[in-house]
Amino acid sequence: MNPSLIFLLIAIVIVGVLVFIAVSITSKRRYSFDKEDYQVDWLKIENSLAKDNKQSYNAAVIDADKLLDKALNEMGIPGKTMGERMKRSSSYFSQLNSVWYAHKMRNQIAHEHGFSVDYNQAKHALASYKQALKDLGAI
Repeated sequence: MNPSLIFLLIAIVIVGVLVFIAVSITSKRRYSFDKEDYQVDWLKIENSLAKDNKQSYNAAVIDADKLLDKALNEMGIPGKTMGERMKRSSSYFSQLNSVWYAHKMRNQIAHEHGFSVDYNQAKHALASYKQALKDLGAI
């Protein structure tokens, strides 16, 4: 076999290994969630939202926010608050603005006396949380 051909094959293998290592190092590390648990929890949240029960609107948004926060905590994302964890994990979310909007809505529910959302707002927030959980690989 021609020595230059052997050298070329060795060079290709070395470059391939280096590319693999670079991709492995720079790619996002996915946490391995117990998807079944998250899916069960998510279905409970979705099923709790009832158009004829206004109290369910706020509760569903708060519960969805808690589930996303649980996922971020399990991933080991640092931060004292969910907002801090979301800032540090923003690259994971395909619809970052929607997730922030839903989280801010949750904060208004929790901290502003008399604040409540309507059915469509709650449904939109749940859709944002669901996508965020999918982006993380939790559901």
